[in-house]
Amino acid sequence: MTVSASPSNAAKPGSDCRDSFRRAYENRYTWAPGFGGYTGRCIWEQDDRRVEGRFQVGADLKASVEGIDDPDVLKAMNSQLWEVAIHRVRRSFEQTHGSNTFTAGETDAVGTEVIIGGKGEGDRYRIKDDVVTMVHRHIHGTVVTIYTTEVTDTGAGYLSHTYTSQYADPATGDARGGRSSFKDTFTPLPGEGPWVLSERVIATEAHGDTPAGSQTFRFEDLEAL
Repeated sequence: MTVSASPSNAAKPGSDCRDSFRRAYENRYTWAPGFGGYTGRCIWEQDDRRVEGRFQVGADLKASVEGIDDPDVLKAMNSQLWEVAIHRVRRSFEQTHGSNTFTAGETDAVGTEVIIGGKGEGDRYRIKDDVVTMVHRHIHGTVVTIYTTEVTDTGAGYLSHTYTSQYADPATGDARGGRSSFKDTFTPLPGEGPWVLSERVIATEAHGDTPAGSQTFRFEDLEAL
């Protein structure tokens, strides 16, 4: 589904929008307590190269990959599995945002701006239709800005499946690397199991001496542990 505009329901600039942000936060799809992990084949493709291995994500959310000798591909595969798992962790709103304040900014086609104060001061979000459509966060000395345009409705929360990501210098705003565009495909594990990633295509724009490129990660023969 594509996130549609709803400016008539936008919060007034300067007002507290904690409840609106909480609804969007709690509308994200996360794995339920008791998640036991899953396993399958993992495939990496770029141009005419194809590398295949086996992977497992345990109940502790830690990933292990076997059968991939190329250290760069192995690192990339582990990184994607970690990204999937870390975003499926279920943490309460108070655990994550209890020390933050939420002030509404202006509303545009992306959504209503949410300006964070308190512990997360400097971070910003946009929300629309109970979906977080933009994330602008300071992480480990850099800033990442993510725009989500399409989501998958699992019936138990949404998963972002079409989005962009850009890293930048927090002081100057200069880009650190080219912007990446993501297209994700999700599927529930057999037996009405949790939803997991089955394919991710990442296209990255050229930046400086680094040319544009695209890579695909596939996860097949998926089974719950």
